[in-house]
Amino acid sequence: MANYTRGDVYSDLPPLPEYRTSLMPSLLPGIPDKLLTVILPIAAYWALSMLFHWIDTKDYFPQYRLHTPAEVSSRNKVSRWEVVRDVVIQQLIQAAVGWGLGLTEPDDLVGKEEYEVAVWARRIRMAQRLIPTLLVLIGLDVGGLAKNLNQSHPVLAGVVLGGKYSALQTTSGQTGFVVSTPGFTAWERTLASAVYWFIVPAIQYGIAIVVVDTWQYFLHRAMHMNKWMYTTIHSRHHRLYVPYAYGALYNHPLEGFLLDTLGASVAYKLAGMNTRQGMWFFTASTFKTVDDHCGYSLPWDPLQRLTSNNAGYHDVHHQSWGIKTNFSQPFFTFWDRLLGTVWTGGDVSARYEKARVAAQKKADQEDEKTTITHSNVTDSATQDPRPYQEDKKTATGLSSIPFKDQQPHPPQGKAELQAAGSRQQVLDDKKGGGPQVLIQEAAEEKEARSLLRRAGRRRTASSLSQTDSLKGLKDRVTGSMHGRAGALIGMESKR
Repeated sequence: MANYTRGDVYSDLPPLPEYRTSLMPSLLPGIPDKLLTVILPIAAYWALSMLFHWIDTKDYFPQYRLHTPAEVSSRNKVSRWEVVRDVVIQQLIQAAVGWGLGLTEPDDLVGKEEYEVAVWARRIRMAQRLIPTLLVLIGLDVGGLAKNLNQSHPVLAGVVLGGKYSALQTTSGQTGFVVSTPGFTAWERTLASAVYWFIVPAIQYGIAIVVVDTWQYFLHRAMHMNKWMYTTIHSRHHRLYVPYAYGALYNHPLEGFLLDTLGASVAYKLAGMNTRQGMWFFTASTFKTVDDHCGYSLPWDPLQRLTSNNAGYHDVHHQSWGIKTNFSQPFFTFWDRLLGTVWTGGDVSARYEKARVAAQKKADQEDEKTTITHSNVTDSATQDPRPYQEDKKTATGLSSIPFKDQQPHPPQGKAELQAAGSRQQVLDDKKGGGPQVLIQEAAEEKEARSLLRRAGRRRTASSLSQTDSLKGLKDRVTGSMHGRAGALIGMESKR
């Protein structure tokens, strides 16, 4: 690439260096970055999914499961083969769009970094010109202050004078003329480097996260609030009432394109990322989506610790009583909280108890502070019922549900309205099981409560300490629900 020298109209500013650009070397030799941007998110999806599948099949960490293996077989309305098939279809669409997106992007170049840092250093120098005016406004004598500082702190004196650093002037003679050239201070170069290498990329990633969270929240919510969109398109994803890792992208192809592929592409473009940045953003989004559907509440999983939008939070959205809540994905929950669509009923299902006790022991917190769903049960009575104020009135099919008294019982208030609207949406999806889903849930909820009561009685009869009691409850509930659920419900305990 050719040299570039900027004609300088700012004679009192340090000059910008020349630069020569060349193509950025590929991250992996032999694979262009634009192709790797397509491949890496797909590889990450299956790598992390197979890790969680291996944990499932080896039955590691049963105490942190959100659901028993039997529930995967009995409650899900789609086979694993159908899940794999539809995920592969979505990833083929994703790959095609990703390759097309890459063709619209210029090649990443290297060699201009020092120039860009110098541009930021100039901006910092120009910003300093405001300092004398600000100091005068608060009544300080700029000249006198700079004179006092000049002997002991000459750099600080230059800042006070608005970026005038006489000691940094370099003089050179050529053809009989003497030229004085200003230079940058060490702190200006350091700050400019931090801005260029860290702050600007962090802002770009932040913009991309906000854009993709906003895009997915409003489109996802629309797919639940519009009956036709739900039953025709989005209900396919919710036939996984018990999510597992490689079902994260099990969607209708149109939904997969609009919600995930297009949303991430728009975020990438609006954030002004280059190809290498996009590669990491798409891969991180994929990791987060898989982790949110993994089926485990893991207290030491960094993706679950960094944000409350995690597997426990999203699992509520897959349950019959919470399907019209917790729309936020994949990163943060700010839209749910701002617009009142976060689940307010606490850990309403007894099936969460085993994971809650395990998390409680790990976190060493008080019981009322530890919830798998990351919701506070007292919010149900205190929060504004909007946008669910009409859901109980319009849930006309709930009266026909058998075993209503055996369903998970949300607290009165907003959670009750959320559960009514969610269950009506389940009934609307006839192809996805409809009433049968709620009947199965009632049977499993009844069994979960029974196991917890028996575990509680055994705990009460013992003379263990409080710590030992929690451990005993966890082990008994986990063992009973995990080992016996298949036989009790009439399903194989095999995932």
